[in-house]
Formats: sequence, C-alpha cells, structure tokens
Amino acid sequence: QVQLVESGGGLVQPGGSLRLSCAASGFTFSVYAMAWYRQVPGKERELVATVTSVLGTTNYADSVKGRFTISRDNTKRTAYLQMDSLKPEDTAVYFCMLKRGIYDYWGQGTQVTVSS
Repeated sequence: QVQLVESGGGLVQPGGSLRLSCAASGFTFSVYAMAWYRQVPGKERELVATVTSVLGTTNYADSVKGRFTISRDNTKRTAYLQMDSLKPEDTAVYFCMLKRGIYDYWGQGTQVTVSS
C-alpha cells in the first residue's frame, strides 16, 4: 500500500534553514507528481509546492517563492523541500501528498517551528 513518511522537521530560528524529506513506497514513484502542503491549527491545509514526475517542473505558493525549493530523487523514491530564510509564519505541520487517480494520499506530517 502507499506509504509516505516525512522527516526533517524541528525548531529553527528565523532566517534559518531546514530540509524536509518524504520517503515513498507502495507505488511507482517516478510517474507521479508530488506535493508539499502545510497546516496551522484552525486553518485549512495550504499548498506549498509541487514537482512533476518526469520533467521535474516546479510550482510554489507566493508566500514561499524564492525561499523554498522542492525537488525529487526518483532513484531514492524521495521528495524534498529545502526551506531557507525561514519566518515565524512558516511554522506549521508539513505534509507530503500524492494524488493518484481519484485518491489523495498523505503522510503523517512533520512539525516545523520557527522561533527565536
């Protein structure tokens, strides 16, 4: 079955960096686009970035453009989110997501806290 496991979250000071990883299994990773979302308690889940399967074309939310970089390594079946110049408003639980057919699959999430 599909499994997505995020890691790499933690506590970081404003201006710092983190790299999140999403290890995938149970499906043909290389043929599907992948996405990162984030969610703050009491708010809707927000799309952060997407990366397509073959060409690796990327898209970003305006709030993270120029600071975050999404990538993927199909040989390792892993998607990444490099987050630089972090701000307190980036504090959230970050999830990776796979859309396959009519189904959405989510990982368990990893907490990112940006605070001094």
